Amino acid sequence: MDLVKSINISAAGMQAQGTRLRVISENIANSDSLAERPGEQPYRRKLVAFKNVLDRQLNANRVKIDKFLTDRGQFPKKYEPSHPAADAKGYIEMPNVKPLVEMMDMREAQRSYEANLSVIEVSKRMLMRTIDLLR
Repeated sequence: MDLVKSINISAAGMQAQGTRLRVISENIANSDSLAERPGEQPYRRKLVAFKNVLDRQLNANRVKIDKFLTDRGQFPKKYEPSHPAADAKGYIEMPNVKPLVEMMDMREAQRSYEANLSVIEVSKRMLMRTIDLLR
């Protein structure tokens, strides 16, 4: 495989995982964002979907962001009758963000980002060695 091609493919992976990390960070930051009035919904967890796209210039598949999704899971309820968004029974809906799941997703995205960075670094070193040999 061409070294420049591998650098481009890895850079696309880093860009996709960087976007995923930003979405995960937004989820964590809003894990306590509640509704302000009864009947409103709290913050809903966001997700990123990837897809493979053929780059005709490189003649290789690259990863790209396909779409941003929202987690349609249930909102957990918490008894807090004094909250302005509490229903008639005194319960409020909490965001469907689970910090432990977000931290695991963040770690996975970080590892993927680092793996792509390693590929770029190795490819760069190989290109530099090739240039040195040609001198």
